[in-house]
Amino acid sequence: MRSGFVNIIGKPNAGKSTLLNAFIGEKLAIVSSKVQTTRHRIRAFLNGPDYQIVFSDTPGVIEPKYKLHEKMMHAVKSSMEDADVCLLVADLRDDLLELDNIFSSLKIKTNAILVLNKCDMVKKDRIEMAEAYFKDKPYCKKIITISAASKLHIDQLQNAIIEMLPEGEPFYDQEDLTDLPTRFFAGELIREKIFELFDEEIPYQTTVMISAFEEKTTLIKIAAEIIVQRESQKAIILGTGGAMIKKLGTLSRQSLESFLDSRIFLELHVKVRNNWRNNELYLNEYGYNA
Repeated sequence: MRSGFVNIIGKPNAGKSTLLNAFIGEKLAIVSSKVQTTRHRIRAFLNGPDYQIVFSDTPGVIEPKYKLHEKMMHAVKSSMEDADVCLLVADLRDDLLELDNIFSSLKIKTNAILVLNKCDMVKKDRIEMAEAYFKDKPYCKKIITISAASKLHIDQLQNAIIEMLPEGEPFYDQEDLTDLPTRFFAGELIREKIFELFDEEIPYQTTVMISAFEEKTTLIKIAAEIIVQRESQKAIILGTGGAMIKKLGTLSRQSLESFLDSRIFLELHVKVRNNWRNNELYLNEYGYNA
């Protein structure tokens, strides 16, 4: 039996969350074409007859600009401390020198697999160039080229991970998919719809807190607070005559019903909390206490 912790690290929008979902076969991490969607460390478990892989999807590696960013980067650093294997996910379209600088700066001390992602979006010579560029880097024990979105070569990557895991018993019940509560994923699914519906600064200056989660006989009742930084942002989310908040509620409810396989009664409220991303008390209250 092999078991261990495998942490997924890379730049924003490298495909880390898509890769996690591809491994697990469930949508546990929200995905957006916009960068910096992931803010929390999300654990998910992949169980087989003779292995358990405890994956951690982490926020994209960035230069912190405010306390929320600092919390996100702390989640990345803490994930590396308990890792048996690190997956360094690289978008093949990104600048190779920049990626090398990022991966080198992490000072990884454990086994690392360089995962060249989005191979279906580049030409063969780009893949060959990247493989040649990274093959002798000290942090790179193995290179595997994949497409997380189309699940190309995911099995090859999974086998390479299992080979690197130490022998040991499972850390978690093999029937579980994650150690996070359902209400956490409810908040994330609502936040995902905010990324889909709103542009510019709105998704980045917004968070979602689940204030009530009640499982009734025939449905689940969820109340969520959408936190913004300014009154003008609240007005945008509400929309003219409440049109946008209604649309957000409808899309979120549909996503939640699919995820939870249950009828959902959803209440959304918008609250203004000035500069919440730089306020330690607010960040702790909203779950950014890593």
